[in-house]
Amino acid sequence: MRALDGSGAVHGILRYATSPGSSSFTEFLSAAAPDLMPSAPPAGTVVPHGTTIVAATFDGGVVMAGDRRATAGNLIAQRDIEKVFASDDYSLVGIAGTAGLAVEMVRLYQVELEHYEKIEGTQLTLDGKANRLATMIRGNLGAAMQGLAVVPLFAGFDIDAADPAQGGKIYSYDVTGGRYPEQYYHSVGSGSLFAKGALKKLWRAGMNRDEIVRVAVESLYDAADDDSATGGPDITRGIFPVVMLATASGTERVGDDELSAVVRTILAEREARPGA
Repeated sequence: MRALDGSGAVHGILRYATSPGSSSFTEFLSAAAPDLMPSAPPAGTVVPHGTTIVAATFDGGVVMAGDRRATAGNLIAQRDIEKVFASDDYSLVGIAGTAGLAVEMVRLYQVELEHYEKIEGTQLTLDGKANRLATMIRGNLGAAMQGLAVVPLFAGFDIDAADPAQGGKIYSYDVTGGRYPEQYYHSVGSGSLFAKGALKKLWRAGMNRDEIVRVAVESLYDAADDDSATGGPDITRGIFPVVMLATASGTERVGDDELSAVVRTILAEREARPGA
């Protein structure tokens, strides 16, 4: 979030900080310092957009991965943007759409979950976390109608699941804040059509950690092969997708050394079968 500017915002926050309030940090900030909420840039501004995010369940959790490219019109605005984040200890959020607004929304969402836990003394359920994110997306509807949409993908491990092997869950959204539980896998962003097609062919029940990481990376590779806004792995620059896992042990980011080996294996197989 942006730094506090001006005494008005500081006084507003201090006034509300000493009054009883809800467990929602977003409501608190909207009332105390609305100018600090994520806001749309001036009309006509060309802004970077994030592209493809994928998520898939596996035996004991869920994986989420995102390519590293951001585009502004027909230009590559950034080659190494990060679009997948841990929203708390057991959940992940990936961003597609207007990059600046999306990153601010994710930061606010992370504070929202932390604030709730401090006020209530317990974490939200995974469904509750998904609902909170839906409310924040709905609050951005005005900007979305101006073409500045933020459509995240949410996934996490449900610590209350009866069967921990089936604890991984995925939720998608539309620009109005509609929330939709997804089975097995899902993808959002400009390359989602191609990524989801790859996931449909590669995913199977009972996959382990290493297998699902390979599937996530390969689906992004296929998306980059057909969608110019999706960036493929860049071995020359050492830029690989951001791949994160959520399991009963918490969230984990897959290291670049491991991803480099996965990418090189995929490239070797594609070189042997270039038409596949």
